[in-house]
Amino acid sequence: MTRHIVSIGIILTLLAMAWPAAGQDEQRAGQTERLQNIRERWQNMSEEEKEKFRAEMRENRQGWENLSPEEREKLRSQMRDRFSGGPARLGRQEQLEAVKAIEAEVAKLKAALETSRPEGPGRAADLSEEERAKMREQMMAAMRERQAAIRAIDEQLEKLRGPIRPGLDPARIGELKEIHELAVQEKATGTARRLERLMASYRDEFPGPPGRPMEPRPRGDVPRPPRERPPGPEGAQDVERGRAAPAFTLQSFDGKTVSLSDYKGKTVVLEWFNFECPFVQYHYNKANTMIDLAGKYKDKNVVWLAINSTSHTTPQANREFADKHKLAYPILDDRSGQVGHAYGAKTTPHLFVVDPSGYIVYDGAIDNSPLGKTADGQEPVNYVDSVLAALATGKDVSVSNTKSYGCSVKYPQ
Repeated sequence: MTRHIVSIGIILTLLAMAWPAAGQDEQRAGQTERLQNIRERWQNMSEEEKEKFRAEMRENRQGWENLSPEEREKLRSQMRDRFSGGPARLGRQEQLEAVKAIEAEVAKLKAALETSRPEGPGRAADLSEEERAKMREQMMAAMRERQAAIRAIDEQLEKLRGPIRPGLDPARIGELKEIHELAVQEKATGTARRLERLMASYRDEFPGPPGRPMEPRPRGDVPRPPRERPPGPEGAQDVERGRAAPAFTLQSFDGKTVSLSDYKGKTVVLEWFNFECPFVQYHYNKANTMIDLAGKYKDKNVVWLAINSTSHTTPQANREFADKHKLAYPILDDRSGQVGHAYGAKTTPHLFVVDPSGYIVYDGAIDNSPLGKTADGQEPVNYVDSVLAALATGKDVSVSNTKSYGCSVKYPQ
């Protein structure tokens, strides 16, 4: 029986890998992450390992069925204590019991308040010294009862709130970023993605760039005040900003090592690039968009990096393209597609602008003019130019997201 309990504990451990990262409002997100972890583990198994795993699951399922209700509840409790990082959330019946306890304490509090002061303003003066001493004793006892009731109510309310994940200070966020960068370097794709989700969940719970005090978001029925932003051009999508740029280290096709962390304190433009795509060819062979824009801001604390995630591209072809167009910025080799997936790059071109604090402030198209043509006679707008101009002058970015256009990124299959 003990062997079955240990085996079941191992299986539940696999299912609970993502549990510590879950907050009070992240149950569904945590379930999705656990399923993703299981899928990744399954895909990496050989056929022999899969069959062995199936046999173990059948054995463990039989072992679970043979457990008594008391043994099952004990095992569940052990798993909760081990992985939840705190007390489990109350069930429906336990919540009702907590509410009843609060109601009882409120009645005690009311009685204590009614006893804590004399019936009338002149009554104490009419009492003897002995009666006044007795009244003072009653008032002190009522005060103690009131304080005890308030503490009991607080305890029950804390149970009803359930476990709340503690905030993460900027130093801890920095440590997570360093670990994520190492995971990317070591090509630990699954680990990198889990770290990204973990950092995103902390930023969502405690928004704000590193260095600023982090306040928890309002919970329950407390409304969040709307964020005011200037209106953007027609067709632009106004979405929540502030996603931290995933760290990366890549080799350029001319043999240099480039890390995003090399450019702390600078604005970085990331251009997803494929010289085979007609949309990219237009910007380089005809409009000269990227080269001109990179040159316009090169002396304004802006770094431009092209990233090629095309799985079949070759170093020689990229070097020849860079020489032909005399590129002042490198083309980075992301043929594995890891960095492209981390950022969510969908097309070539697809542009991301990272501000000096390391947050993505723009994600989308270079402009509203695919192949030089705007829709419905709109005025041409270069979104990236507008973003860089705003950052250079200390103004707010008015448009943080647009739909990118171009050829799909040719990731590895």
